[in-house]
Amino acid sequence: MTTPDGTDIFYGGIPVFRGFTSLMDPALYSPLPDDWTVGVADIVESTKAIANQRYKAVNMAGAAVIAAVTNALDGREFPFVFGGDGASFAVAPADLGRAREALAATATWVSEGLDLAMRVALVPVKAIRAQGLDIRVARFGPSPNLSLAMFSGGGLGWADAAMKRGEFAVPAAPSGEQPDLSGLSCRFEEIPSARGLILSVLVVPAKGADPRAFRKAIEDIIDLVERSPDAGRPVPSGGPDIRFPPAGIEYEARAARGGSLLRRRSSALAIALWAYVVLRFGIKVGNFVPKTYMQQVVENSDFRKYDDGLRMILDCTPELEQALAQRLAKAASNGVVRYGLHRQDAAMMTCFTPSVMRSDHVHFIDGARGGYASAATALKAMAA
Repeated sequence: MTTPDGTDIFYGGIPVFRGFTSLMDPALYSPLPDDWTVGVADIVESTKAIANQRYKAVNMAGAAVIAAVTNALDGREFPFVFGGDGASFAVAPADLGRAREALAATATWVSEGLDLAMRVALVPVKAIRAQGLDIRVARFGPSPNLSLAMFSGGGLGWADAAMKRGEFAVPAAPSGEQPDLSGLSCRFEEIPSARGLILSVLVVPAKGADPRAFRKAIEDIIDLVERSPDAGRPVPSGGPDIRFPPAGIEYEARAARGGSLLRRRSSALAIALWAYVVLRFGIKVGNFVPKTYMQQVVENSDFRKYDDGLRMILDCTPELEQALAQRLAKAASNGVVRYGLHRQDAAMMTCFTPSVMRSDHVHFIDGARGGYASAATALKAMAA
């Protein structure tokens, strides 16, 4: 479905649901059109990068995919999901060319700017359905400010596996080419746990699992978390701590375009200093109200999602972690789920703020000591 100027309005036409407990309701999900394409990206050997304490760089790379494609599409809304060490998205036919260029340039920038290797691929929805799988999308509203995509049907997982086999690969752009990463930053400090630990949770269906049993297992897990006072959003109500200079300033400088790296560092430091002073002291600048912005940062934090599997970053007590682990272990022993859990003492935030004057900026949350990637490693060990 398109407008007269060719802009696709399929995704924007999907109603937004608000209660996360409704996540597994099939009625919320709409099949992606057959002529759409799915983009997938991930960091090669992310476990090694984590061992070298480079997870902030890994997160920056994953968020860069979303920033680059968003900017290439002039800020138009499209479905995407942040996976910690990568990202996935879907685009309409009219946007495919620009998305391909953005992906290729991002792969080059990740290599040259972050010294990491990124795989990228574009998989036609028709190729997914040819496997007897589907790919459906819903829109979850974590706040009144924005919506985030949720994917179901098994197709996204298959696309990711196909990328890792080397299929549908998008070649990296020529050396020196850089995507437009405007709005991408990581100025906030790590967020220590307030309840005891930060838990990265990843739950996917076991091979051959009954879809109804899997849905029930996910609903039970979400219900356990939602009803417990011992778990919650890892971002404090007042927002994360901000300091100067921020720990992620080097990545922000490398994401900027134009001029030498030294010049970009100077510019990033100047902008970060301005942001620090304004936010730290609550200085209203024109129509920008720091208190409102920080409230939106909290509300717009992307700490739970579904992309053919449940992903959550929780601030929880050890007792709730134990209860969650026991419930997951039982579901796994019944052949319903595979899962990975990873404990750490803090969470981290990577921000995509195209404009501070808009309320739909999004803030990607992951664990600060391995996060989703380490949970995925634990999941793979279970399957071995």
